[in-house]
Amino acid sequence: MSGSSFVVAAGTQSVGTGWLWAVSIAALIALLVADFAITHRPHEVSLREAVGWSVFYLALPVLFGIGLWWWTGTDQALEFFAGFVVEKSLSVDNLFVFMLLLTAFAVPKPLVQRVLLYGIVGALVLRGAFIAMGAALLQAGTWAFLVFGAILFVTAVKILREALGGESMERDVSQMRSVRLLRKLMPVTEDYRGTSLTVRSAGKRALTPLAVVVVAVFATDVVFAVDSVPAVYGITEDPYLVFTTNAFALLGLRALYFVLQSALGKLVHLNHGLSLILAFIGVKLMLHWAHGLWPAVPEISTPVSLSVIVVILGVVTLTSLRAGRRSVEKETANGG
Repeated sequence: MSGSSFVVAAGTQSVGTGWLWAVSIAALIALLVADFAITHRPHEVSLREAVGWSVFYLALPVLFGIGLWWWTGTDQALEFFAGFVVEKSLSVDNLFVFMLLLTAFAVPKPLVQRVLLYGIVGALVLRGAFIAMGAALLQAGTWAFLVFGAILFVTAVKILREALGGESMERDVSQMRSVRLLRKLMPVTEDYRGTSLTVRSAGKRALTPLAVVVVAVFATDVVFAVDSVPAVYGITEDPYLVFTTNAFALLGLRALYFVLQSALGKLVHLNHGLSLILAFIGVKLMLHWAHGLWPAVPEISTPVSLSVIVVILGVVTLTSLRAGRRSVEKETANGG
C-alpha cells in the first residue's frame, strides 16, 4: 500500500496516493505519540477533559470528510462517512468489552486510559494487517465478497444470540486462553506497579496485572478486527478509505470511554442494532457479488446504506432509553 497508488478491486483508482498514505500514517503516529504523552503521567480523567478530546476526535473525521468531498467528489465522501459511522458503532461495542476487562482486572482508575491506549494501538496494527489481506482477497476475485458476507452473517447471528441471552457481559475473562497461557509462562505480581508491564520480583522477572489485562485487550482486538474490516469493505472497496475510517473510529476511543462510561450500560439494545447492521452489510456484499455476474441484480447504493445505518442506530438508541425509563419506573413502583 506504499506505492504511488493502489488500484481497488473494482478497477477504479484509490483515493490514497503514495504521498497521502505517508502523510496519513505520519499524522496517525503523531496523534498516538501525543496520546502517550498525555497518559505518561497516570491520572483520573475528568469529564471535562474527556469531552474536550472527544469533540476533537469527532471534528477530525468531519473535516477530513469535507476535504475529501471537495477533492474527490460526493461518492468517496459518502463512502467515508458511511464507513466511519459503521466503524464508530462497532468501536462503541469495543468499549463494552474494555469495560468488562477493566472491571474484572480491577484496573486502578489512574491506569485506565493507559490500558485503553494500548488497546487502541493494538487494534490499529491488527486492522492494518486485515485491511491489507482484505485488499489482496478482493484483487484475487469477486468471491471475496461472499467470504466477507458470510463472516458478517455469522457475526450478526452471534451478536444477536448474545444480546437476546444477555451473555455479552457475563464472560469469565480469567478463562481466556491468552490470559491462562500468560499466567503459565511467567509469574504475575499480586498488585499493580504503576505503568510497568514487568518488574523484578524475588530475583525473577514477573508480569504485572497491567501486562495481563493488556494482553487480554489485544486478544479481543483480534476478534473485533475480523468483524470490522469486512463490514467497512461492504461500504467501500478503497483500502485507503477503509484505513482512514478505522483509524478515525479508534483514535477517539480513549476519551469516549470516559464520556460514555455511565451511559454504556444503558444502551441495552446496541448489540441488537449492530447485528442488524452487520447482516444488512452482508446482504449488500452478496448483492454486489451477484451484480457482477448478473447485472440485472440490483445493488444497494452508499446513500441508502448510510440512511439504513443511521436509522437503525437511532431506533436502538431510542428503544434503549425507553427501556431504561421503564426499568426505573418499575423499580420505583416496587420500592413504593
